[in-house]
Amino acid sequence: MVKSETKKKIRLNSWRTWIIIGALIVLLFAILFVPRNFHHTTLFNRIRNCNCSQQGLKYYGIVEDCCCDYETVDRINEDVLYPLLHEIVKYPFLRYFKVKLWCDCPFWPDDGMCRLRDCSVCECPENEFPKTFRESSSHSHSSDDIVCQEGKPEATVDRTIDTKAFRGWIVEDNPWTNDDETDTDEMTYVNLQLNPERYTGYTGPSARRIWDAIYTENCPKYPSGECQEKRILYKLISGLHSSISIHIAADYLIDEKTNTWGQNLSLLYDRVLKYPDRVRNLYFTFLFVLRSVTKATDYLEQADYDTGNPLEDMNTKLMMKKLLHDSKLQDACPKPFDEAKLWKGQSGPELMQQTQRQFRNISALMDCVGCEKCRLWGKLQVLGLGTALKILFSVNGQEHSGQTLQRNEVIALINLLHRLSESVKFVHDMGPSVERIFGKQISASDQISR
Repeated sequence: MVKSETKKKIRLNSWRTWIIIGALIVLLFAILFVPRNFHHTTLFNRIRNCNCSQQGLKYYGIVEDCCCDYETVDRINEDVLYPLLHEIVKYPFLRYFKVKLWCDCPFWPDDGMCRLRDCSVCECPENEFPKTFRESSSHSHSSDDIVCQEGKPEATVDRTIDTKAFRGWIVEDNPWTNDDETDTDEMTYVNLQLNPERYTGYTGPSARRIWDAIYTENCPKYPSGECQEKRILYKLISGLHSSISIHIAADYLIDEKTNTWGQNLSLLYDRVLKYPDRVRNLYFTFLFVLRSVTKATDYLEQADYDTGNPLEDMNTKLMMKKLLHDSKLQDACPKPFDEAKLWKGQSGPELMQQTQRQFRNISALMDCVGCEKCRLWGKLQVLGLGTALKILFSVNGQEHSGQTLQRNEVIALINLLHRLSESVKFVHDMGPSVERIFGKQISASDQISR
């Protein structure tokens, strides 16, 4: 009797063992053969997916000095920010930018735009501007002011404008930038959709001198151990520089004879992807500007987007509200950058004022850019960055209450965010394959040279 019960227990334990083994085998096969696009919400699968994604990505984890991780930024940009911004900037309110495109470099006046054969253009005749513009500007160029020369079409600014797209707006100076926004005598109006940021042929000593002056004299690179306040300006300018290089590589004149445009992926690798810090700084600048937009939500959703086109103006306001209150964005990355951590301590106000002076100098350097279209986008994006700084930080070392933005600042800020969004998307879409191709080529050439 005892032996019979013992045999039963042995059989029962044996069956249990085989059931457990069978269950483990089934689970193993389920894991091995589950489709790649199949999404489970189990803790096990989340951990597995997280580890796999980190192993497959070069950039993962929290973006340095920010509050969001790379994967979240890429996902939110792909799903929300890029599609919305790509449409918003086409509306009349955000399509036209007021800018000074005249030659007055305060640092090397002998190298102005008007002296460059490939970059100078004639001013538009006065009757081409809307009546409201002509009334607000008593200045006109004489025939001796600018020597109109034949230049490369890709370097010139198309000044075609829509006379129905404008209403007057009040202007005041941005304390973070150098241009006198109240001086409308030298201003011209540009349709940004007709003047995309892309390759212009502006290279060589003149272009290098601009970037050298920016980095060496105004925002040197501090070691990672330095305080965030000292490193922030370099990271912002580096991120902006990366975005500019990406747009040049993404829309490049491949063949000048046939006017063939395309992507220059080797340029993308050589100027940006080859240097991980430049990619990281791009993401940092993107999140910094995004934070300024979300912080200015109360102002931006109530702003008057009146251009005299009721339907398009209404759509502009609706799209802006959609951008500012998107639930996916708020859930995934509610505060992209925490500006409250900066400028603390006894030296905080002094560091802020120093950063402000340096940024104003960088703004002034935009008048030394020898290519007209490069100058246009340089001024717009520097004003956009200056507007972000104005929103997030105090003005002239003093805390400001109540945010007031001028129309040109809103135009620059949103267009800058769109530029950065495009760059982040292009790096995310093209970066891995470009790095595989050109990284291998460089490795092979290094081995041959050895």
